[in-house]
Amino acid sequence: MTENSLKNGIFSFIIPGLGQILNHDTKKGATLLAGAVILHLFIWFFMNNPLGSLINTTYHAYAGWDAYKNY
Repeated sequence: MTENSLKNGIFSFIIPGLGQILNHDTKKGATLLAGAVILHLFIWFFMNNPLGSLINTTYHAYAGWDAYKNY
């Protein structure tokens, strides 16, 4: 892995899908970004508790890991 893979993984951890877009996988990046928006809205309105935070963090970690490994 290179320095760019780590950078893209960090970007995707912060904003899910951004790392995939930087990896030129725009369809997957857009899907992850849309999923993050829907997940955040759902958790904001229906599950605003520590479990919701854990789910959000897990989703962000998956997006970051996916961008890192697919560079």
